[in-house]
Amino acid sequence: MQVISIRDFHKTYEKTVAVRGLSFDVEPGHILGLVGPNGAGKTTTMRAIAGILPPTHGRLLVAGHDVVETPVAAKRELAYVPDDPHLFDALSVWEHLEFIASAYEVADLETAGVSLLEQFELTEKRDAFAHGLSRGMRQKLAIACAYLHNPRAILLDEPLTGLDPRGIRIMRESIKQRAAAGAAVLVSSHLMSLVEGLCTHVLILSSGNQLFFGTIAEARSAYEELGGEASLEDVFFHATEGTRTQSEA
Repeated sequence: MQVISIRDFHKTYEKTVAVRGLSFDVEPGHILGLVGPNGAGKTTTMRAIAGILPPTHGRLLVAGHDVVETPVAAKRELAYVPDDPHLFDALSVWEHLEFIASAYEVADLETAGVSLLEQFELTEKRDAFAHGLSRGMRQKLAIACAYLHNPRAILLDEPLTGLDPRGIRIMRESIKQRAAAGAAVLVSSHLMSLVEGLCTHVLILSSGNQLFFGTIAEARSAYEELGGEASLEDVFFHATEGTRTQSEA
């Protein structure tokens, strides 16, 4: 069963169409890379799946729950981390975890929380207030909070922002571990190397249109004029600089 299932999703702001007819699935264990130029509709799509933006048309399911009709049930099964996560400056690192544990009724905060602090190298910052953390540490804390209730669907918008090389490695491995444990992960990024090295599938958007959805190997074969050794970056530029959508290919 698909953890994330999107069917004919449209989002319109007055006369502006942000997303047009988007349909895709993310199964347990899959990591889907959501890529596209600025303004392609990536963040709009993630915010709609997270239940922050209502769809203009279409159906969005998370773990079988309709995001519009049963929002609380859907949100219990997901975690969303935006590209600039907002923390509570007056709370410490550990108090953030306590707050999330209370909201999601996490039974064993001590075990799960301590493990996440160790994984993201935040143990020494356990009692530090959020306002004193570096950009990278704030990012790692936001991801730790997202993982705490073991969500079945994980939505990450530019998750490597502000991280140093070691932090990037830790983040990549954490995403792989969550997927291996059965989560469906959706990662939005402008870093083609990240998507190509991390993701099992890719969804290419441009101006709100779905240009391609499938495995990275399928993306290469779909644009066979590039040759079988084309990188995802080559595929991306070829797709977004043209005008065809997947249904027209």
